Amino acid sequence: MARGPDNNLQRWAGLMVLAALGTAVTATTNPGIVARITQKGLDYACQQGVAVLKKELEKIKIPDFSGSFKVKVIGKGQYNFYSMFIREFQLPSSQIKLLPNVGLRLIIENASIKISGKWKAKKNFIKASGNFDLSLEGISILSALKLSCNATTGHSTILCDSCSSHVNSAHIHISGSSLGWLIQLFHKKIESSLRNAMSSKICEVVRNSVTSKLQSFLQTLPVTAKLDNVAGVDYSLLAPPTVTAEILDVQLKGEFFRLGQRRPPPFAPPALTFPSDHDRMVYLGISDYFFNTAWLVYQQAGVLHLTVKDDMIPKESKIQLTTQFFGTLIPQVAKMFPNMKMQLFMSVSSPPYLTVHPAGMDLSPALDTQAFAVLPNSTLAPLFLLGVSTNISVKVDIKSKRIIGELKMDKLLLQLKHSDIGSFSVESLQNVMNFLLPTVVLPKVNARLQQGFPLPMPAHVQLLNLLLQSHQDFLLVGADVDYS
Repeated sequence: MARGPDNNLQRWAGLMVLAALGTAVTATTNPGIVARITQKGLDYACQQGVAVLKKELEKIKIPDFSGSFKVKVIGKGQYNFYSMFIREFQLPSSQIKLLPNVGLRLIIENASIKISGKWKAKKNFIKASGNFDLSLEGISILSALKLSCNATTGHSTILCDSCSSHVNSAHIHISGSSLGWLIQLFHKKIESSLRNAMSSKICEVVRNSVTSKLQSFLQTLPVTAKLDNVAGVDYSLLAPPTVTAEILDVQLKGEFFRLGQRRPPPFAPPALTFPSDHDRMVYLGISDYFFNTAWLVYQQAGVLHLTVKDDMIPKESKIQLTTQFFGTLIPQVAKMFPNMKMQLFMSVSSPPYLTVHPAGMDLSPALDTQAFAVLPNSTLAPLFLLGVSTNISVKVDIKSKRIIGELKMDKLLLQLKHSDIGSFSVESLQNVMNFLLPTVVLPKVNARLQQGFPLPMPAHVQLLNLLLQSHQDFLLVGADVDYS
């Protein structure tokens, strides 16, 4: 089995994917979700990522190198430096900055390396050997990371577009032999050779860390999420990122789809106007389009329905689903179907539409309620069909990286659409429906909404200092992140 990335690499990759989420073909529509990464978020990503990079740099293998020397008194000889290893690699000053129209810039300054190893020199029968310590100071690393995507799969991609490294100074200390002064005679040549070798190796490590490890990890992140046997969510990248000096905005499709029967919804996402606050590391603007595609998919799949039976009603309730009870409200029910159980089949007659506005979130579903009498042979006899409309307030929250919801229902408005038992006033059923929907139906709907829908976040992330705000046409989620 192939070995996956270690935990530290996953931390870096997880943070970087937040910044690398964007990029694809040119968008022809507005996104359903916009992800925003602020400089504060990149600062945290830098802190985590450089810790990983430091460990990778400390693994650099320094090749042996040899050469010749010439001293007037003793003539020519040869030297060899070998068994070299990095004892310490310090990265005290590092930044990840937004690079407009490209992606990210990694800046590391004032780094230092301490290298130890062995040396030996030979001139005819004269041999000398010992240890050495080398300090490389004032190291700078500058790398541009290009954010893009695979237009076919919708996965994000990241590429080390350029890298440069410079070592300002090198100092070598020779020990272990009385002839170590020979090496000191040409220490500048040795220091220069090691300095150039390390400059090349540093950028090699940076490129490999980005292309082979970070990029491969990004490819494991799905662009869709299956929710159940009916629906999935499409988080594929819709457009290249918008990068300024302060923010990186990423456009995600943010759309529910029906498994096996995918087709575009008959409405388009609205344009989202983000507030200018940058206090949190990450922001998600979730359009009402995202929620409304969910309602559409589940309604078209025919799963937004519920059969209410008498045993679902609390025993202490005065309201019972029997023809005897309903006969007190509609006399012909008891006359035509005496002493029988009843059932109510409730379904959504058209896709509910969620409206997000600064004052909150509202839902206006249209329900059909078909009443049946349960005959002695268990078949169902239709009684009447009611149209039920209401206004519902929607409360949302974030739990374990999932959006969860809770509905609260206002008073119902009833309409008699069809009757198999003759005409009657629907006002007689007002109290019954006002009891059944909030008491029996709504808890089941809320139980499903409490399972939530996944946010487009990488693994190993925890959201802190959550901010939830309703704006015109979208819900704004702001958070700081923590990786563990």
